[in-house]
Formats: sequence, C-alpha cells, structure tokens
Amino acid sequence: MRDFEFVSCGESDTIRLAKKIADIAKRQDIFALYGTLGMGKSVFSRAFIQYLTGAQDVPSPTFTLLQVYEAKDFDIYHYDMYRIKSPEEVFELGIEDAFYQGVSLIEWPEKMEKYLPARAIRIKMQSIGENTRRIMISSENADWLRRVKTIEKTI
Repeated sequence: MRDFEFVSCGESDTIRLAKKIADIAKRQDIFALYGTLGMGKSVFSRAFIQYLTGAQDVPSPTFTLLQVYEAKDFDIYHYDMYRIKSPEEVFELGIEDAFYQGVSLIEWPEKMEKYLPARAIRIKMQSIGENTRRIMISSENADWLRRVKTIEKTI
C-alpha cells in the first residue's frame, strides 16, 4: 500500500484534486472517502461527478443512500453510508454490481468496511487547520498506483 498526500487549503483545492483524480478514473475504481463531518467528502464527490458528467445538480445521497450518474465511459455510483444500520444493507443497494460495472464514490465507508474490496482507493481527509485538510490517498491496487503517478506532480 502506498500513500499519496495532498494539503487542501480550501474547497477550491479539494475540487482541483477531485478533477485530477476523475481524469484518471476508470471502470471498477472504488473511492472510499473517510473523514468526519465537514472534512470535504461531499465537496470532493460533487466535483468529481460534475467534472465527468456535466451535471449541475449533484445532491448528497444522505437520505437516498445512492445516486447514479452517467459519465462517458461508465456510470458513477455515489453512496452515502452514514445512515445504514448494518453493513449487510449495502447489498440491498446493489453495491456488488456497482463495483464491477462503474466507478463508486463511497462516503462513510467505515460503515461497510468488511465488504470494501482490498483494491479500493482510500481517501482520508483530516483537519489540520480552520480551512486546511490533509488528504491521504492509499491503495493496494497496482493499476491505480501506476495511474496516480501520472498526476502526482501536477497536483
């Protein structure tokens, strides 16, 4: 597992990172977004989705648990697991199909951790100041590690 670290000094930095990652995303990528309330998980997800789909309205799936968006090369499955009561509920949301047919963005993945594939790309956001976040990205996915090297110097 290799870590890549990025310091975001505000929403615009988080949006820039999300767009760079969206540029190299491909079918079967699973992005697990960790962080407490207000860390930027929804900002990241919204920017990623808007960049790839052109969608203007990207509501948080807090109450619906899932929103699906059509991008050029794959569908984007945006999950918010905050309200699930047990990890097994993810199967009612068709998460297995999403993992193989599209790109998944999962907010609050710790709620379903035991079902998160090892190849998932873990994005951990933590506050290091009033508007500053440390964003750490790690994965065991060798293909992802090759792709992320192409953008590391441009972020």
